[in-house]
Order: sequence, then C-alpha cells, then structure tokens
Amino acid sequence: MGVLSGKTIVLGVSGGIAAYKSAELVRLLVNSGAIVRVMMTRNATEFITPLTLQTLSSNPVATDTFSLTQESEIGHIRLADSADAIVIAPATADVIAKAAVGIADDIVTTVLLATRAKVAFAPAMNVHMYEHPTVVENLAKLRSRGAVVIDPGEGALACGYEGKGRLADPAIIVAEIEKMLSAQDLAGENILITAGPTQEPIDTVRFVSNRSSGKMGFAIARAAWRRGAAVRIVAGPSALATPYGVERIDTVTAAGMLSQTSGNFPWSTALVMAAAVADFRPANPARGKIKKDARGLRLEMESIADEMPRLAAKKGARLLIGFAAETDDLEANARAKLKRKGLDLIVANDVTREGAGFEVDTNIVTLIGSDGRSQSYPQMSKDAVADLILDRIVAIRAAKPKATRPGKPSRLRAVR
Repeated sequence: MGVLSGKTIVLGVSGGIAAYKSAELVRLLVNSGAIVRVMMTRNATEFITPLTLQTLSSNPVATDTFSLTQESEIGHIRLADSADAIVIAPATADVIAKAAVGIADDIVTTVLLATRAKVAFAPAMNVHMYEHPTVVENLAKLRSRGAVVIDPGEGALACGYEGKGRLADPAIIVAEIEKMLSAQDLAGENILITAGPTQEPIDTVRFVSNRSSGKMGFAIARAAWRRGAAVRIVAGPSALATPYGVERIDTVTAAGMLSQTSGNFPWSTALVMAAAVADFRPANPARGKIKKDARGLRLEMESIADEMPRLAAKKGARLLIGFAAETDDLEANARAKLKRKGLDLIVANDVTREGAGFEVDTNIVTLIGSDGRSQSYPQMSKDAVADLILDRIVAIRAAKPKATRPGKPSRLRAVR
C-alpha cells in the first residue's frame, strides 16, 4: 500500500489554461489509491468541465458554495474536514492572493479557510505575473503559515512568453503530496545511495556487466527524499529517470562508482550500497574493437579492490547499509559480508527466487543487523522494501547515543 492509499485528497482547480492538466493529476492520485474530491472555481469550469473530473475521480465535483444539491452531498465544511491534504493546482495569482489575505468568496477559498489539513499550492501563470512583487509576497505569506508551494516549471507558456510559470508536472505534484503526508523522520540525514550495475570494458564496444536495473536503489532514494532526507544517488548505467528531489551522479565502471562513493562519503550521514558493483574486470581491455576469430576469445580477469573496509574504518557516526544478492546459503553469506565490511545492516535476498531478483518490481528480503538479529519478509514491492530499510535506519539512529552527525548540506559534488 502506498502513502496515499485511502487518503482523501481535495484538489482545488482555479481558472487558468493549465486547468486541463488537472485531469492527469486526478488520474495519478486515483492510481495511487487516494480518494479524490475536486472543487472548482467558476472560471476553472471555462477551461475543463466538472463532468470530466467527476468521471476521473468517481466523486461529485463541487463548484458552488451555496448550491443546495452540492451542499447536501458534500458541503464545504464537510469537504474541508474530510481532507487529509488540499492541493490547489493550478493556483492562479487570484486564488493565491485571496488565500493570502483570507478572502472566501467561492468554494475553493472558503474550503481553504475552513480546513485544518495540510495545504499545497502549485502556481501557474504568466512569467511576469509570477515574478510580480505582490505574487512573491503572497506566496511568502502562505509559506510562512505552513503551506507548501510547488514551484512551477520553466519553458514556453500559453501566453507566448518563455520563462517560469508552467504548472509543475502532475507526477511532481503527487510526489510533493506524498511528502506532505509522510513523517519527516529522516530530516537532517544526508543519505548517499549507490544503484544499478557497472560496466567493465572488454574493448571499445563490448563490456562485462550484470543484470541489475537500479530499481531497488532508486526506490530507496525516492522514499528517503519523501521522508525528509537530502539524497544523492551514485548510479551505474541505468535508463531509470532520476527520482524527483534527488541529486544524481552517473558512473559507468566499478572504479568510477567507488571513486564517486568515496568522494561523497564525507557529505553523508548514511551510505546505502544497493548497486551491483563488479568484483572482476578484464585485465587488459583492448583499444578498438576485437575482431571475430574462429579460435574464440579468452578473457583474463582481475579482481577489483573492495573499498568498504577503508570507508568503514572512518565512518564515525555514519550508518552503513549493504546488500547481499545470493544464490545459496543466504544468511551465512550475508552475515559474513556484514562482518567483513563493517556494516550496521545488510539486506539479503536470494536472486534465484521468483519475484526477488534483478529487473523486477518486487523483492523478498531478510534484514540482518550488526547485533546479529535477522528478520525475513514476504514478497513485497521494492517501494515497500525501501521503507523497511529506512525504518531500520531510523531505529538504529534512535538506539545510538546522540552525537554530532557527520555530513553538511552542500552542492552536488561529482568527484573528478
């Protein structure tokens, strides 16, 4: 079950051309398991019909504060009270101004005054309007009262101008709502994550690699950001999109990944090593393409030095979490790796089991702590496994004596 499963999200749609994107936003929210209630200003109904949003949400759409029919079915107070979160998307300069000064002259602004739920605004307007001092001041007022403002994107606007003012992508809005409704129990943590495979060259066109897709590491990155952490991900070759809010450093070889991990280690308060880093590489990669030969090709492989013992020796208050993808003797091999690498926690999985290997969206894991305790879990989504791992980070941190955490906020640093 996702963060939004069973949660009531009230979507306020105000009158701008970006209102058409509210249909996609409703669809994504419903697919996330949320109960979606839509309210619209009168101007919003000029851009998209209530029937469209009612069909997508499977709930009546509120358009009039004093409609007897709507009041009997929803009621603006009931709508305000039922919400776990309210998001205004698009939020025009007009509705932002009204919300900032407390005007309640339609269903949207009335509900905003009546609710105690968390509120987010996703502005969408002409670039000059967005930059106007009044709009800037009004957004600052809303932020000071605890509202979340989801920054608009940049690009071509419907008015013909170029600049900042496009409604944020609906997927970004959903991510921000998920964060609003998640405990910020990782606030203050700087989590460094490795993910995906590495590629070791045979020649200029061929390489040795593995089947890792990066899905587990990227799931951890998404969940860690949602729970309040600053997140950097050192990613091997992967087609996965960078999770929203996460800083990404791309690498190719094991040497590159180990270098970037080591270089960003001082920034981190926790390192989660979900990547499948090569243990061996071709000893003498060829320059140019090796031509096909009837006699075949033999590769001499050399081992790649393990950086973890060196990092573990200087970890201080940092937490180290590793992974053990095994095909036999799961717990024994995982425990040996836990001890050898000086880890606080290891996530073990048998990659021969259906639903637990590479490239799939699920996993079956056993978590083993440095205290020797282990717990096995049934098959679940990698997103759910990510939260289990992060729960353990929170628990380990809480059990340790309070000390100054390593790592300070800084700009993304790709080590050269």
